[in-house]
Amino acid sequence: MGFQISIEDPRTSDVTNLLQSHLEFCQSVTPAESVYALDIEKLTAPEVTVFALRENGELLGVGALRDLEPAHAELKSMHTSVNSRGRGVGKAMVAHILDFARARNIERVSLETGNYEAFLPARKLYESFGFQPCEPFGDYLPSPISICMTKYW
Repeated sequence: MGFQISIEDPRTSDVTNLLQSHLEFCQSVTPAESVYALDIEKLTAPEVTVFALRENGELLGVGALRDLEPAHAELKSMHTSVNSRGRGVGKAMVAHILDFARARNIERVSLETGNYEAFLPARKLYESFGFQPCEPFGDYLPSPISICMTKYW
């Protein structure tokens, strides 16, 4: 049957639980002042679209796209369940979100992530899609523990 990706309400219980796992992970490896992960309330904002990836009904991953400007959006809240890592969940989610952005005439997608070991798999994933380091965007400030990346098409 394969992966199914859909837009979902972040308040759906299993989606909430996985998003909470993402937030807890970020808080466990990042100083509090540098945690930019969005909580459930912020993920319900009208400029945010939350996606859930399921296989046979089981939630394996989440991701979100936040509109920043008419042609610029931000990739947020990417997280794969621990038991699903290494199966292509993150790759499928990023591909889907980028396709969604292109279909909405978004010309640039940016993101912020940690620049240390805990976030190395995420950075490698983003690099594989052509994301390049960039200057901080939006409300982000330069930080020794974070990196901003962007992709144009």
